[in-house]
Amino acid sequence: MKKTLFIITIVLSFNFLSSQNYDFGKVSKAELEEKYHYKDSSASAAILYRNERIVFNYAENQGFIQNREVHERIKIYNKDGFDWATKKIRLLRSNSQKETLLGLKGFSYNLEQDKIKKEKLKNDGKFEENYNEFLKISSFTMPNVKEGTIIEYKYTITSPRISIDDIIFQFSIPLNKLDIRVETPEYYVYNKQFNLQASYLPKIETSYKNTTIPFSYKIDVFSVNEVDIPALRSEAFAGNINNYRSKLAMELSAYLNNMKLVEKSFSSTWEEVSKTVYDNEDFGGQLGKFNVYKTDLEAILAGVEDDFEKALIVESFVKSKVKWNGHYGKYAENGVRSAYKNGEGNDADINLMVVSMLRSQGVNANPVVLSTRNNGIPLFPSREGFNYVICSVQQNDEYLLIDATEQFSTNNVLPLRVLNWKGRLIEDKNISRWINLKPSKQSSEATMLNVKINDDFTITGKVAKNLSNYIAYFYREKYANMKVEDHIKSLEKDKGDIEISELNVENFKDGAKPIKVNYEYELTDGIDEIGDKLYFTPLLFLSTKENPFKLEERQYPIDFIVPNSEKYIINILIPEGFVVEYLPASEAIQFKNSEVKFSYLAQQNGNYLQLKTQLDIVNPLILPKDYKDFKAFYSKIVEKQTEQIILTKS
Repeated sequence: MKKTLFIITIVLSFNFLSSQNYDFGKVSKAELEEKYHYKDSSASAAILYRNERIVFNYAENQGFIQNREVHERIKIYNKDGFDWATKKIRLLRSNSQKETLLGLKGFSYNLEQDKIKKEKLKNDGKFEENYNEFLKISSFTMPNVKEGTIIEYKYTITSPRISIDDIIFQFSIPLNKLDIRVETPEYYVYNKQFNLQASYLPKIETSYKNTTIPFSYKIDVFSVNEVDIPALRSEAFAGNINNYRSKLAMELSAYLNNMKLVEKSFSSTWEEVSKTVYDNEDFGGQLGKFNVYKTDLEAILAGVEDDFEKALIVESFVKSKVKWNGHYGKYAENGVRSAYKNGEGNDADINLMVVSMLRSQGVNANPVVLSTRNNGIPLFPSREGFNYVICSVQQNDEYLLIDATEQFSTNNVLPLRVLNWKGRLIEDKNISRWINLKPSKQSSEATMLNVKINDDFTITGKVAKNLSNYIAYFYREKYANMKVEDHIKSLEKDKGDIEISELNVENFKDGAKPIKVNYEYELTDGIDEIGDKLYFTPLLFLSTKENPFKLEERQYPIDFIVPNSEKYIINILIPEGFVVEYLPASEAIQFKNSEVKFSYLAQQNGNYLQLKTQLDIVNPLILPKDYKDFKAFYSKIVEKQTEQIILTKS
């Protein structure tokens, strides 16, 4: 029966798609009447059609000009899909690489009194913003969007660039029909690489054609024609979901001369990529000594001999002098000298400055280029695969990694965006190597919970937490700029009927030290009184109430980001007049050769019940093939954490 229903669904969807007219402006009444997606009823919107065509046209005195033509039709099912009515387009704005948006045209379609009403995108819905000196953002918002609306737009981007942006096949909503066609002149040779971490991979067809306009040459063609591409949806602890998006990376590897011989080669090996990056004036040219900081640097480092100590002092000094402008890049945006004088720069300005300062003091410091988590993982030798730079300091066989863009990152605790596979350490134009960015040192959260059950069966007590390394860093990032009352409200959120008071946090601003959090609490709904018995969960508001891993199957790894340990010590004063009827049994379980371990120890000691639980995540990455086993393992943890103690009147 299930097989029959599946076949019927496929046939109906094929008939539905094949009957559509995807010409611009030919929106049908049937499309507007659709209340939900025929294959994904949870979708808030769907891309009914996406057509993307990239061609290179030859122009006198300019050479080949890239034209990227986009036509997209999107159905909005409910309010959660309204964001799809706004589109942002990034355009290069530097003189040598200026891109232009042409032919923008759009309409919104609604069904009103059984007739299709069409409304044009007007100038008041179009916006432009100079994001920085290199980038402009053109955006537009479609008019009269409501539940059931279909929006449609098309535009062309003209660019002098030879490089081609990633070809995206998958989005966060389902895509009904995708047509991609890329035509490149035979003089440009590209590396093509699918994202092999994606669960969906389209089929590519390749061919070529000849042209005689304005002269005779061959055009290489590849195309993708796909239907029913599933949505890319975030799953619990999936890390950066963009790492699993279906896409094709294209990077120029060489261009040929008129004799079809290689005139220049790019990025054939990681060593060549590193050399190309280092040779750029906005990278290697920023690593020498600069007089602008000489006097200040000598003053703060006077008498300091240890290289790691010098590095931490310089890191702190740069943070106090130069603020990050939020821009990513492996190349300096303003330059070390200008960033130091003006107090602002991108990540490369700041972290190349740290390298420059340390090298001027004889420290073995080097830049490390990397791809941030939202940029994915470079799958082949690629300059464009790197979009960020940090500093590495080596002393004997130990490394210290520094990112001075963030207030609380320090001492090998880097911002979350940086923790993505490996980085390429570049000593000079001839020497480079990979280094691991993933932390190996375990971060911990240790909590002590004191519990007193009052005569009215409210619960009061104290909580003391000690947070180290990344767990402390995440806490600082979340709460550092909150007022005390907002901090308390955040701690109280989703923990039942609890009141927190006397909140005290130590070492909040000192990223090199663990955070200590202490507060008092009162909980009014922690006890269930049934007859002469009391039922309660010993972890109270700190327990994990349900398994976050709900899917039957999983397409992406579970990513806990860093190795971590979560410990709880709970001391419960047995109220006068009650005795213990049931105490959960002690237990220890492990997953896959102790990659994840959980222990639960419960005992009575006089008038107190004492519990200790510990969850150690040694390997923070759980692969999809192990998902079902891990889901079952985690269910046991949740079950144990929510198991109740029973007290009865004596």
